[in-house]
Amino acid sequence: MKKPVAMESAPAFIGQKIKEPGDWRGMTLAKVRHIIHKADPEILEEIKWVKPKSPGTPVFSRGGIVCTGETYKSVVKMTFARGASLKDPSHLFNSSLEGNVRRAIDIHEGETINEAALKDLIRAAVALNLESKTKAKPRPKGISKPKPQSKTKPMSRRPNSKRTA
Repeated sequence: MKKPVAMESAPAFIGQKIKEPGDWRGMTLAKVRHIIHKADPEILEEIKWVKPKSPGTPVFSRGGIVCTGETYKSVVKMTFARGASLKDPSHLFNSSLEGNVRRAIDIHEGETINEAALKDLIRAAVALNLESKTKAKPRPKGISKPKPQSKTKPMSRRPNSKRTA
């Protein structure tokens, strides 16, 4: 069963994820986190996908998920939830390129981050999320459109009439 994680603990959780590796990965995740908040100070930090064997994933969101920030053995990975819909003129996306929805940026040890391009990408992801929120929403279930009235009278059968073939 999933354990709910209090929203106010998300920044502390992400802070712990930054400290855990104790090497370049933690410093890189801290830098990415800083860039994300510089790009849009209204971005929220959350924890999603908490499972018995996983404490969860750091998520940055505004109007929906913007991206995740995770550390692996040899990379720090930023996965953009709707990255396939974003223009990437600086070619930051270098992972998960074959997917229909997500795109990711793998940052390896010693690589420099193009801060200006990353901020633009983050802002574009936020704009896409907010744009989607303002579009017309579908009707709630249970409320249907009125049915058009038929010009012809429906045929009725008598309850006990017999058919002949």
